[in-house]
Amino acid sequence: MAAVATRGIPTTSIPAHTQILGVGASVTALAAAQPKPATKSPLVIGHRGAAGYRPEHTLASYELAARMGADFIEPDLVSTRDHVLVARHENEIGGTTDVASRPQFAGRKAAKVVDGNTLVGWFTEDFTLAELKTLRAKERLPAVRQENTLYDGRFQIPTFAEILALRERLSQELNREVGVYPETKHPTYFRTVGLDLETPLVEQVRGAGLDQANAPIFIQSFELTNLVDLRQEFGVSAPLIFLTSASGAPYDLASTGDPTTYADLTTARGLRSISGIVNGIGPDKCQIIAHNTDGTLGQPTTLVAEAHAAGLQVHPYTFRAENMFLPVDYRVGNDATAYGRAIDEQVRFLQTGVDALFTDQCDIGVIARAEFMATKTAA
Repeated sequence: MAAVATRGIPTTSIPAHTQILGVGASVTALAAAQPKPATKSPLVIGHRGAAGYRPEHTLASYELAARMGADFIEPDLVSTRDHVLVARHENEIGGTTDVASRPQFAGRKAAKVVDGNTLVGWFTEDFTLAELKTLRAKERLPAVRQENTLYDGRFQIPTFAEILALRERLSQELNREVGVYPETKHPTYFRTVGLDLETPLVEQVRGAGLDQANAPIFIQSFELTNLVDLRQEFGVSAPLIFLTSASGAPYDLASTGDPTTYADLTTARGLRSISGIVNGIGPDKCQIIAHNTDGTLGQPTTLVAEAHAAGLQVHPYTFRAENMFLPVDYRVGNDATAYGRAIDEQVRFLQTGVDALFTDQCDIGVIARAEFMATKTAA
């Protein structure tokens, strides 16, 4: 199995149990990750803020999520040309901003290969922060969330610094700790264009006093090399979460020819092998409970139990209230965009023992958690 090289990390004395990673050489000197204390009540994570009610990755979306009761707000981070971290789900911003209507930026439209996929549009790394600040966010799913289009054009693209300041302000106003859950998007790609995400991320996390094992933060990534670098090269103490998919492989591994897949890394052996790097996993929710062939919700897998046995928390994504995102047996009526039995679905997943859930509608997550905890207490 090919090894993934990381910057300045020796490649000798690879422990046998880390070979499955493809980044085994990078974790040679790592002590076991310090697990966060077990969460008595599962966490509600505001996925891209309150994306079910406001255009995603805007300060308005994050603030609403916190006010609805989310424990954490989740920004996806990409870089500008002048190396400033901003919140967008992707570095291609044609679908989430009004950039296509700005004639002064027509010449910035380009075709790029990002993580092996050819994309055509406008990319954050081709804009300075000042230029991006002239744009306005818009709803990514207007046909599904028509109400959110009311807010098109009203909000800027926020910087990570602004999100951290918002987190601190809301923690004071709400008299409770509001956490932040940043994701590094396409870290391998950004490194190839000279805009590594790790350096500014670590600087700002430390500047906010959040680089501690028990701080209200989780740093997440779909790539392993990125997480290894944060833990070993940058010495990050904050909790790390490895995001996984029901198919495919981490791009940092696949791009080197390493055949290790997400499926490999979420076996009992794979989970043990990454437990010295990360504090938890963020799996696709169908890795927790898969759908039957007819689209109904099936039976739980062993993933939660195996992750917990390896000392890892489990934070599945993404819970959404609209019928089109729900299992067939949790849908109500024939309107794909109408709400179904989202509370019941989330309670069912909480019953598997997950430690948190990512949701677009934080108020629904809070209700589902309350129902689950009431039942658990009664039992």
